[in-house]
Amino acid sequence: MPLTDTQIRNAKPGPKERKIADGKGLYLAVTPSGSKLWRYKYRFHRKEKKLALGAYPEISLKIARHRCEDARRLLETGVDPSQAKQEGRVAAIMAAGNTFAMVADEFIEKLAQEGRAENTIIKAQWLRAQLMPALGHRPVAEIKPYELLAVLKKVENAGKRETARRLRSFASRVFRYAVATARSTHDPAQLLQGALTAPILKHHAAITDPKALGGLLRAIDGYTGQPTTMIALKLTPHLFQRPGEIRKSTWAEFDFETAVWTIPASRMKQRQPHRVPLSIQSINLLTQVRALTGHGKYVFPSMRSLSRPMSENTINGALRRLGYGGDEMTAHGFRSTASTLLNESGLWNPDAIERALSHAEKNQVRAAYHRSAYWDERVRMSQWWSDYLDQLRDAASSK
Repeated sequence: MPLTDTQIRNAKPGPKERKIADGKGLYLAVTPSGSKLWRYKYRFHRKEKKLALGAYPEISLKIARHRCEDARRLLETGVDPSQAKQEGRVAAIMAAGNTFAMVADEFIEKLAQEGRAENTIIKAQWLRAQLMPALGHRPVAEIKPYELLAVLKKVENAGKRETARRLRSFASRVFRYAVATARSTHDPAQLLQGALTAPILKHHAAITDPKALGGLLRAIDGYTGQPTTMIALKLTPHLFQRPGEIRKSTWAEFDFETAVWTIPASRMKQRQPHRVPLSIQSINLLTQVRALTGHGKYVFPSMRSLSRPMSENTINGALRRLGYGGDEMTAHGFRSTASTLLNESGLWNPDAIERALSHAEKNQVRAAYHRSAYWDERVRMSQWWSDYLDQLRDAASSK
């Protein structure tokens, strides 16, 4: 006779486990402690087996019968219900331990172990944080393209097209890492290429007219702000390296005897150490600032703390004080200025100029060659460039 709810409620425990059958292999096991557990008894490959279906009253008689029926269907297809349940439990545990947040953290840790630049790690962590509210808790293998697209579109609709593009790229790298480590089988971000509105490229404003550059250099000579800021402002066009590389420079990186500044790989965009030849003018400016900050770590420390480098907005702020707007000149723009005028001079090999700017070389064979080539030419070019800047600065403003 099939069981009824009344029979189940009234079933009393005994000194040993009692089995009350419902039919078709389903029964209720009443333990000496009073627990009432659903079990399904079946045979698989001629071996008797039992499948736990849950405890009463959390699992009602109706639900237990449904679960039993599901197990019988598996048997009909040649699948062991107990094995299927175990595999499902393992899959659930793996899914819970392989959320997008966890895989993203592991991916960022991998970048750090590979020696990626500090800024690269910081940017990756920031991008991760933007994706966390919507995707962080989701198993990485279950995320669908439309879920990621909804996050990206929200950012894009806020007017942050470049951020949306970077988020898609970062997510794609995390998904590819998940595929490579057997946590997923696909990269949904890859399918979204072309789904976002392309950002409008903004180039760093730069002065490339020699006469206008001379006027800027004279304005810099008249700067009346902080002495270290003035020297940083004067030195930047002579070195024409990235603003972050200059403001984070440390005294340990400079060799005054050989007149070389060696930027470590950890601070370089291309993650390769970069040597910069120093002109006489650059050495003189560094000597001046060493009298002010040589007792500390940074060449250009923060005004608030010697343990931190100068703020990234300091040089641009100084240019604004001199009357040069963001659409006219930027700290990064000095690189474009040097690139343009050095190439227009016709005196220097374009590859030497590119190497001086530490631009990436996609051809790995050429890249390996460029790391050692053109050094003598770059030394001569560095001095010529500084002399040229002095000529432009000293020229009569009417010329």
